[in-house]
Amino acid sequence: MTWLSILLLACGNQATTPAAGAEDSKTATETTETTTAAEETNEGETRVFKDWTGHEVEVPVNPKRVIYHGEVTGDLLALGVVPVGILRQDGTVYDDQVAQAEDVGFPISVEKALALNPDLIIFSNSDEAQYDQISKVAPTVTFDSFGSIEDRMRILGDLLNKKQEAEDWITNHQKATEEMWKQLHENGLKEGETASVFTMYPGNRLFVMAGAGLPQLLYGKDGLKPTAEIQKILDQDMGFAEISTEKLSEIAGDRIFILDPVTDDAKQSTKELLDSSIWNNLPAVKEGNVYRFDIVKASSDALSREWLLQELPKQMIQ
Repeated sequence: MTWLSILLLACGNQATTPAAGAEDSKTATETTETTTAAEETNEGETRVFKDWTGHEVEVPVNPKRVIYHGEVTGDLLALGVVPVGILRQDGTVYDDQVAQAEDVGFPISVEKALALNPDLIIFSNSDEAQYDQISKVAPTVTFDSFGSIEDRMRILGDLLNKKQEAEDWITNHQKATEEMWKQLHENGLKEGETASVFTMYPGNRLFVMAGAGLPQLLYGKDGLKPTAEIQKILDQDMGFAEISTEKLSEIAGDRIFILDPVTDDAKQSTKELLDSSIWNNLPAVKEGNVYRFDIVKASSDALSREWLLQELPKQMIQ
């Protein structure tokens, strides 16, 4: 329930002669010394950063011990930053990369955060009461984890002194995404096809995803389109909306994506939905255009997005 709540809320070849090699060695040494000197110069330096909700925060130029509290930890990992503290969720595509990170809980534990001695806390929440508490631990900036992946990577690139890494990632990701959609269109996907993404929440509650998670990829350039009803939700800048099963026929697209939930009761509700006559009478179901993904893996962070670019064609190309 916690995870769904926050989810919904790059080889060069080098050939040298001996003489050139000696010169290159000298140049490399000078470059290393210059870089090291620059890093030492920045060590301990700070600057003012204006965050998502308007705080102007004095942050380190080169943060070393970062706590990230939110659902797009993979964004930081894609930039080469491994947080010392995170909001843990097992089953992600990057579990092994954060094995040593401390789980700071939900809501974030001030005590656990303090024990990690962070020099920067990135807080994916606009709750001012929580912000006031954790900002006493270390410089704290709020961050919109529901923004577009390009916006998120550029903001984090700026904040973490990884601007070039962010731009490189965006360029590579855009190219890979274009190649994926081209592959799918060459293998049966028609222009203008619509898609919808559904998941069950504990308590037999059905949600359609709109501006958060998997739809951010599906509804991108060259991709699938939202149905009219989902577009209404997007127009309200909502990440998701709870719906009744009776609304399925109005909301379901030409392609349907099911996000398999974490809890046992939500899994049972998913089974019951997929066994129902309402579900089995949907055109996409009759056509066999239904695809299932683990809700934790099919997230909107950078590393999950890289995984999805590989997994979508595997499921959609028959």
